[in-house]
Amino acid sequence: MTGIGDAPLTLADVERLVAGSAPLAISDAARARIEAARQVVDTYAAGTVPVYGLNTGLGGNIGFRIDRDAIPDFQAQLVVGRNVGLGNFLPEPICRAGLLARIAGATKGGAGLSLGVIEQMTALFNAGVSPAIPEIGSIGAGDLGIAAHLGAALIGRGEAYYRGERLPAAVALARAGLTPIALEPKDGIALCNASTPMVGFGVVTLAELGRLLATAIAVSALAFEAYGANPRIFDARIHAARPAAGQTHAAALYRALLDGSPLVAAPRTVQDALSYRCLAPIVGSALDAYAHAVRELEIELNGEVDSPLVLTEAGEMLSSPNFHTPSIALAVDAITIALSHLAAAGAMRVVKLMNPTLSGLPKYLSPVGGPSAGFVPMQKTTAALEAEIRLGAAPASLGAMPVSDTVEDVAPMTLLAFRKLARQMEAFRLLVAVEATVAAQAADLRTDYGLSPAAAALHGVIRSVVPRLEQDRETGPDVMAVCRRLAEPAIAAAIAERVGRLVPSGA
Repeated sequence: MTGIGDAPLTLADVERLVAGSAPLAISDAARARIEAARQVVDTYAAGTVPVYGLNTGLGGNIGFRIDRDAIPDFQAQLVVGRNVGLGNFLPEPICRAGLLARIAGATKGGAGLSLGVIEQMTALFNAGVSPAIPEIGSIGAGDLGIAAHLGAALIGRGEAYYRGERLPAAVALARAGLTPIALEPKDGIALCNASTPMVGFGVVTLAELGRLLATAIAVSALAFEAYGANPRIFDARIHAARPAAGQTHAAALYRALLDGSPLVAAPRTVQDALSYRCLAPIVGSALDAYAHAVRELEIELNGEVDSPLVLTEAGEMLSSPNFHTPSIALAVDAITIALSHLAAAGAMRVVKLMNPTLSGLPKYLSPVGGPSAGFVPMQKTTAALEAEIRLGAAPASLGAMPVSDTVEDVAPMTLLAFRKLARQMEAFRLLVAVEATVAAQAADLRTDYGLSPAAAALHGVIRSVVPRLEQDRETGPDVMAVCRRLAEPAIAAAIAERVGRLVPSGA
């Protein structure tokens, strides 16, 4: 049993709970906060003070007052009328993470959700039921139009996942032994006016990105050794002289990965191309952007994001801007730009490994030479991937058209930023596999130096699925096999452990 409501959650906690089977339980302290907040909500529901979404309409309908007796029905109407999501449904783990995020946020009390709704969400999570949420419809000013799909499932409408199958929500609830519930005052607006689908998407995406970044760092270290680059560029004194964002940390990661390399004692070169020489500042900037996005998403996960926000001690309900998420959108856009920098450097390392003048290796990494193409045709695919990754760096958060009678006249498009990052990661993963495949071939052909233990281990992983290129063959399938191998959970976890912490303690 995992208690929810006493300690802040990390993204790793959410990933573990979503993948695990341990049931959730609302802590006693959280129950007390929820009940105290509900007393404030009930007071306002019985009174005459206008409160947005409680006894008023939403958006352009804010001037419409809801009769006291009609407030509960209006909460259900509010949810149903805002089921406007379109497109494919988000994968089940993302929807499950979003459900957990709304449970965690509600235990703070500021949402003012009734205990019955929070218990219903917890029961769904424990039974393996996840509201099915479409991917399109959020503008980042809360996920109103798609978060409403979460609320709909609680009352038996819309769709839900149950044990891997997407079903009508009423059917999924019945199979899990649950029944729809009735919404009480404030429940509808609290279910809709939060960024829980975005948080769910963000948790899954950033967790996967962490593993991908670790793999990319390990692969670049293998390429560094296969090229015979000078590892003295990672000397701690150099980076301490200009400790730009993430740079000293990245240099330390590379020193650890290159430990034991013959190049450390006897470098082959004096100075190398920037794609090798500037790995620490390029990777460090990406790690800093990643750490910033993780911090911002964890703030959202553990914050009180609602409007109106229940201030229990003061006995007040006030409109709040906490549903607006530009800090996360900007952080995610920064990651996509950082990935473009990583991709450009990785693509250049691939090309330079095939250049005998620079690498000292056979042309195109072909052992037979002559008319052999070796790996040079793969440069075209490399260029295509780099261009696709660069296209993904265009910011999603630059603005949005006004909606709701122009009341909602700005929006950060945060979920779109995450969706764009996820697509960019697909291309980046392939580019990392290209570099890994080419670097392994270069390592095989370099006879003047051996490899560090870390590089040798990664080389062994690559060679476990594709043999050394002896004569021209189909290298596209080779790269795909390497890509799948590096993405295997056990392999990705082992690589991440060897690379070390991407986010330093205390960052």
